[in-house]
Amino acid sequence: MNKLPISIISAAIFLASCNSSADKEAALLKEKQVAIDSMKHVMEKKAIVDSMNTVMANREAEKKAEEAKVAEEKSERAVASNAAAPAPRKKGWNHTAKGAVVGAGTGAITGAIVNKKRGEGALVGSLIGAGVGAGTGAIVDNSKKKKRNNN
Repeated sequence: MNKLPISIISAAIFLASCNSSADKEAALLKEKQVAIDSMKHVMEKKAIVDSMNTVMANREAEKKAEEAKVAEEKSERAVASNAAAPAPRKKGWNHTAKGAVVGAGTGAITGAIVNKKRGEGALVGSLIGAGVGAGTGAIVDNSKKKKRNNN
C-alpha cells in the first residue's frame, strides 16, 4: 500500500518532464523557422538589389554606346562639311526632366524595398526621388548653359 502513492507521484513527474521537453522542442523549432524566414527575406532583398544593379549597368552600357555613335556621327558631319559652323545642338530631354524620371524610378524601387508597406513606400520614394532628381538636373542644366554662354 505504501508503494502506490510513490509510484503515482513518480509517474506524474515522469509525464511532466516528457511534456516540457516537447514544449522546448516546439519552441526551438519555431525559433529556427523564424531565423530561416528572416534569412530568406534578406536574400530576396539582395536579389532585388542585384537585379537593379544589373539593369543600371546595362543602361549605362547602352548610353555609352549611344554616345559613341553620336560622337562618330558628329565627326563624320564635321569631315563632310569642312565648315567652321558649329554643330547643331542635339535635341532631346534636358537634364531636369531626365533627373526627375530617373529619380522617380530609383526612389520608387528603393521606397518599395525599404518600407514594409510596398505601395506607400514606392509612392513616397518616387516623389522624393523625382524632386531630388529634378533639382540635380536643374543644377546641371544651369552649369551647361553658363558654359555655352562663356564660349
